[in-house]
Amino acid sequence: MTVKEDIKRAVEVMRKGGVILYPTDTVWGIGCDATNAEAVKKVYEIKRRDDSKALICLVDSDARLQRYVRDVPNVAWDLMELATKPTTVILDNAVNLAPNLIAEDGSIAMRITREEFSKELCFRMQKPIVSTSANISGEPAAQNYCDISEDLLSAVDYVCWTRRQEHKPHTPSSIIKLTADGVVTIIRK
Repeated sequence: MTVKEDIKRAVEVMRKGGVILYPTDTVWGIGCDATNAEAVKKVYEIKRRDDSKALICLVDSDARLQRYVRDVPNVAWDLMELATKPTTVILDNAVNLAPNLIAEDGSIAMRITREEFSKELCFRMQKPIVSTSANISGEPAAQNYCDISEDLLSAVDYVCWTRRQEHKPHTPSSIIKLTADGVVTIIRK
């Protein structure tokens, strides 16, 4: 299967409300359409995670990020541009996303992916994609496809083929919280 076909199938599944497993710019992720509350609910159920714990979303560009966060602070653009590793930014004033994806304080964790596969997947989807680590809550994140449990593989609607043979270390993104009034908090280095 070509990468293009893989992305096409993954997008078709997400547009129908399905959940996928896919390689990201960090670890393997569980993903869905971030605007679809039912799909987001499925992700929480698959991970066996309390829905009060927010999930990360991936987007392909600055322009896409601005459609889902009202008033992105300038410091956020600087942080994302200067980061030497994938960096997720928690921003206030999330809009146009599934309500069960937005934290109680109105914030959302977003990352602009620069990795080829996940960037093209986001571009083709034309919406943010949920990107939570491919594991049951509390267990180690799947760095590579071979690390994903059978439980997860059978719980999703589609498993991407791209990068399944890869065997190299991957780490989760850095997470930085930025409030609208300029307070910066490092959540995960």
